[in-house]
Amino acid sequence: MKFAVTANVVLKAATKATQYADLVTDQDPEDGTHVVPGELRRFLGRLRLLHGVPFSYLVPDAGLLPLESVRFFHLDRAWTDALVQGALSVGTISSADRAQLEAVYPHIRKEVDEAERNIRRPKEEKLLKAEGGAITGFVMRSRLVSGWPNLHVRAYSVDSMPDNQLTTLAESSPYRMKVLRMERLAPSVLLVLFDGVPAVVHVEEPRQGLQFGVRTTRNSQGASQSRLHVRDCDNGDSVPPLTSLVDANSVAVPFRANAPGVINLHELRRRLAAKAPNSGGTLESNEFALQMLRFPYRQVFGDPDNQEQQRFYPLDKFKVTVALDTWKTTLLSKLDGGP
Repeated sequence: MKFAVTANVVLKAATKATQYADLVTDQDPEDGTHVVPGELRRFLGRLRLLHGVPFSYLVPDAGLLPLESVRFFHLDRAWTDALVQGALSVGTISSADRAQLEAVYPHIRKEVDEAERNIRRPKEEKLLKAEGGAITGFVMRSRLVSGWPNLHVRAYSVDSMPDNQLTTLAESSPYRMKVLRMERLAPSVLLVLFDGVPAVVHVEEPRQGLQFGVRTTRNSQGASQSRLHVRDCDNGDSVPPLTSLVDANSVAVPFRANAPGVINLHELRRRLAAKAPNSGGTLESNEFALQMLRFPYRQVFGDPDNQEQQRFYPLDKFKVTVALDTWKTTLLSKLDGGP
């Protein structure tokens, strides 16, 4: 039996494929000339960012992502490259096809590296043209996701601001890292991918969440206590220190007798008037509103003070909450058609 595809044919196909980049180009009006057609390039870029990957591949068991939890991770480039190669292999039938694909794959990988960084690109942002680096991210399962669909998520390569600082630096910081993907996979599940390894991550309520409120903290005995940070009545600046609630910069919030959770506003106003700078011993309605104003809450993940001088924690600090035997039993039960 004579084979149509011989070693000589495969060798010629591979040789011609090395010249593929010089012979075939795709002119994209948005980002110039490429070897890979634009639609395919963007599809593979989205695949790299786990678009279309079943959630069970990301979190194989619900016990690994319990209620009110967040899990940070590092995306394995070898895994996503295999995902792209698997998608491309659908179009290869013969050995010659596979040889051509292998020869031209370095061009494909380079262009998909660029495409993945521009999938989520605002119109005013410049095109990012560089090889893909480390991708990190987190999966959050919380009522916070469903309660505030428009959460702000920012990652920084350097922690350059206080956790509670209100400034445009949070938006325009040169250390801010690009968010490659941010999507709600379910009403209470949020997936976020970053272009790089952040030092700190900020998760913040939407800016339209401006409201009146107080802070709950712990006293020296460990008991829960509500306090209100005092502001200067002339300019609205918070009284230092800004990073903690102590007697020098805050007042204890009084509650009505036999009515837990209901604030005694008359007594609170008296306490604020006695402590707020430039109050004149009393508070007008607008000054009282200024004292009660609470900005959107910001949760900071990482090591903001960098006390340990390291970004990554040892593996022994990671503790799985589901026993291996329990997880295997549950998995086998589901594979056998169980609930």
